[in-house]
Amino acid sequence: MPDVGRCLRWVWISALLGALAAHAAPTVFVHVRGHTFAGDRLVTFDALAIDDARVLATGTARDLLARYPGARRIDGGGRALLPGLIDAHGHVLDLGFQATQLDLTATDSLPRALAQVRRYAAAHPGSGWIIGSGWNQERWRLGRFPTARELDAVVPDRPAALERVDKHALWVNGAALRAARITRETPDPVGGRIERDADGTPTGVLVDAARQLVRSVQPQPSHAERAAALTAALERLASVGLTSVGDARVTAADVALYREFADRGRLTTRIYAMIRDTGEDFRTLSAAGPLIGYGGDHLTVRAVKLFADGSLGSRGAALLAPYADAPGQRGLEFLSDAELRAKIETALRAGYQVNVHAIGDAANRQVLDAFTAAYRVVDGRALRNRIEHAQILAPEDIPRFVPLGLIASMQPTHATSDRLMAERRLGPARLRGAYAWRTFLAQGTPLAGGSDFPVESPNPFYGLYAAVTRMDRDGLPPGGWHPEQAMTLEEAFRAFTLTAAYAQHQEGSLGSLEAGKWADFVLLDRDPFAIPARDLWKVRVLQTWVGGAPIYRATGG
Repeated sequence: MPDVGRCLRWVWISALLGALAAHAAPTVFVHVRGHTFAGDRLVTFDALAIDDARVLATGTARDLLARYPGARRIDGGGRALLPGLIDAHGHVLDLGFQATQLDLTATDSLPRALAQVRRYAAAHPGSGWIIGSGWNQERWRLGRFPTARELDAVVPDRPAALERVDKHALWVNGAALRAARITRETPDPVGGRIERDADGTPTGVLVDAARQLVRSVQPQPSHAERAAALTAALERLASVGLTSVGDARVTAADVALYREFADRGRLTTRIYAMIRDTGEDFRTLSAAGPLIGYGGDHLTVRAVKLFADGSLGSRGAALLAPYADAPGQRGLEFLSDAELRAKIETALRAGYQVNVHAIGDAANRQVLDAFTAAYRVVDGRALRNRIEHAQILAPEDIPRFVPLGLIASMQPTHATSDRLMAERRLGPARLRGAYAWRTFLAQGTPLAGGSDFPVESPNPFYGLYAAVTRMDRDGLPPGGWHPEQAMTLEEAFRAFTLTAAYAQHQEGSLGSLEAGKWADFVLLDRDPFAIPARDLWKVRVLQTWVGGAPIYRATGG
C-alpha cells in the first residue's frame, strides 16, 4: 500500500497537471540556478521558459518575461535546475522487482542475510518459491560463495532462488536443485558454471548460463506482478531525477508492458529499450523495424543487447590471463567468435544499434574483433554501437574504439564499489586498463554514464560523485582510487546528460535544455556546481518534470 507521503505527492501532481492543462500560455520558471549544455558549452541561467511540453528558451528572468508577457510564472526558490539526468544502462523491471521481492542488497554478512531470508519465508508462507536478489559474498567478506546447505537451514521445505547483486550468479537451496534436476552428473552449459565441491557435487551457486537450469522451472511473474514492479521502478527513477533510461535487456513481453503503460500515460520515465539478443524476441520486435518515439517519445526500441561474458564478482568476466585470486579460472566467454560476429551482423542489417556487454579484457578484445569483422560485411558505424561496461581492457585495445566509432557505456559507481575486489581478482598490472574513464575521454571516445541499476543505486548523483572523486561514499580511499582516471564535474555531467542522449540517438530532443527539446528537468536542494565534490552524492532531488509535467515532488520540496 502506498505511503501517505507518496499519496500527497501524487495529489499535488494531479492538481498541477490540471492547472497546466487549463492554461495555454507558456510557463517561465524564475529564480533558479540553472546549468545546461548549449552545443558544446556549459552555460548558466536563472530562468527557463517552456511551452507545449518543450523548451522555449533559457536566460534571465527579465528577458524571458519580456519575451513571453502572458506567461505563467513559477518561482524556483533559488533552487538548482538541471536537465533531467539520463542513465544509459540500467534494468527497469529488475529495479521494480527488487522493491517487490526479497531484497538482500543491504545485508553485510551471511548470517544477517540468512536471518532476512528466514523472516521473509515466514511472512510468505505456503509452498511457493522464495525469489529474491542482492546478495554479495564480497560485501559479506565470506571469501567464497554461499551454499545450498546454508540456505536449506532457513528454507528447507520449498525452492529458493536468489540472484547475486550483479545478476550473474544464482544462489539456490536443495529444493531448487532438485526441481531443476541438477546433480553431479549435470554438465556445465556453454557460457555457464555450476559451482561444485571437491567430489563434483553442486554446492548451490549457478554462474551465468547455468542459472537458466533453475530459471526454466521456477514460476514466472504474472502480468499484475510485472505491472506492479514497473510502477515501483518508475516511482524510484523519478525520485532520483532520472527522466530517461537505457533499459539494457528487454523481451517482447517487456516492450508490450511498456507500450501499455505509455498508452495510459503511465510511462513517466522515457525508456530506450535494448532487445535481448537476436533470437525470437528480436524477430518479433524487429518485424516492423525499429520503434522510435512511441507515446510522445516515451518509448524507443532500436537497439540490441548482446553478452560476451559474465561479471567480475562472479568470476565470469572473461580474462586474457587467469584470475589472480583463482589461478585455475579465466572466466566465461558466452559466444564463439563466429557466433558473436553473426549476431552483430544480424542486428546491423536490420538497422539496430548493437550494445555488447563486455567486462573482462578477453571479452572486450573479442567484441572489438567482432565489430571489426562485421563492419567489413555490413557498415554499421552510423548506428553508434556501444560496448556496455568496457570495464577491463588491455591498454593497447582501448585506442581501437576510435576507428570503430564505438561508444563506451560505463558506470562510475562500479569502480568505487569494485575496487578492493578488482585488486584481488586482477592484480596491479591489469588495473592500468580498468575503469579507464580519462583514457577514453582523452582519445575522444564518447562516454555515456550509467549505473547498471539495481546492481548499483540508480541515483545519478552517486555516479557523478564517483566519477569526479573515485571514492566511495565513506570517502575511501582518501584522494581517490587511481585518481588519474577521474573526470571533471563538467565531463561527468555531460556523460549523464548529453552524451547519454547521444548514445540513444536522442541528443536532438534530450540531454540539455535547448529550444525545441523536451522540457525534462529537475530541481535540486543544492547546486552541484557550487558545492565541494565530496558532497555531490548528498544532492537530493526536490522535483522531477518530464515533458513539462511534474512526475515527482519530494515531501517539502
